[in-house]
Amino acid sequence: MTAQRILSWTPAAIVFDCDGTLMDTEIHWQDARIHALREYGFTPAPGFAERAKGLHYSECGLLMATEAGRPELGEEMTGRLLAHFRALVDDNPVTMPGARELVEDAARFAPLAVASNCPREVVESCLGTAGLLRHFGHVVVPDGAIRPKPHPDVYLAAARLCGAEPAETLAVEDSHVGIQAAERAGMRIMGVGPWPGDRTVALVDLWVRSLDEPEVRGWADTRVPAQLSRGSAPVQEIGLP
Repeated sequence: MTAQRILSWTPAAIVFDCDGTLMDTEIHWQDARIHALREYGFTPAPGFAERAKGLHYSECGLLMATEAGRPELGEEMTGRLLAHFRALVDDNPVTMPGARELVEDAARFAPLAVASNCPREVVESCLGTAGLLRHFGHVVVPDGAIRPKPHPDVYLAAARLCGAEPAETLAVEDSHVGIQAAERAGMRIMGVGPWPGDRTVALVDLWVRSLDEPEVRGWADTRVPAQLSRGSAPVQEIGLP
């Protein structure tokens, strides 16, 4: 990792993932998968949660059906998965530690967008309930022309809408699938969450356990004056263990 590529830099735009990055919804996805599978008499196989993390919900539904040995139920399971997830989120929308503070600070010095594999109405409902939606100029989700993560499309579209080049854009992500998408888009990446292993960490510039880590808070607090002098000094790259 080259942490100073983030910590000594002011991005032209910041694009956040939603699930597990801004909103604490991963437990809802896990519960929704379990509920949906149990409706059909199946239980998740070992390691299923990790294999499903970050996938577009339609791909997750197909994965569920395939691992249950009933691939023909993919579309049906996808519908049940999404229904369970929406109900769980409506009951308990929770922001991740430090997410609110970082978004509020970042909105003072850069245009913000969300790039998510979730349906738009789910993302906007979550962020709206949390009081964060107003800080984002754009919410980008897969559609007919934009492929889901790990394709780079949602990140490329978000940077374009923010008026920034991908190389001048920061992606904030928690999943390997999302990090792959941001890396393929050519962005600098801040990864967040429990240590995911070397394979994932090798793709990011900085990994933090949560967005309320002191180095993240300090970086955000000093960006406004740094914005005035962007480009006045070369970026120092320091390899950190």
